[in-house]
Amino acid sequence: MTKKEKINQAITHFVKGGDTSDVQLLDKVLHDDFRVTNNGFMGTPGITIIDKQKYLSNIKEGIFGGLPRKMIIESIDESDSIAIVKLRLESAENHFVSYNSLVLDTDNEWKLINNLAVVEPKK
Repeated sequence: MTKKEKINQAITHFVKGGDTSDVQLLDKVLHDDFRVTNNGFMGTPGITIIDKQKYLSNIKEGIFGGLPRKMIIESIDESDSIAIVKLRLESAENHFVSYNSLVLDTDNEWKLINNLAVVEPKK
């Protein structure tokens, strides 16, 4: 598998894990220092930052996730052991634009370290 294919696989697992509320799959693909950074999260003003444990807890509790989304990878830009992936996602309720930072971890697997997202309700 090429580097870009491995990055694509990590992103696909991230999205699938959220869509199906699969915290085990998410735990494997998220770096221990993973963060979600969101501006205007769920209608709240300002910046919201969620760490890996809170993210997994929110998925497990059904606070978010659990809805299938259509995924379009708009771009993958990689350099050695880091990558940025731009995604567009669409669920029955929301549109998402997501910039995802990945790192090649010490286990030689690509892991998401930051998800910078904008979520807008469908009109």
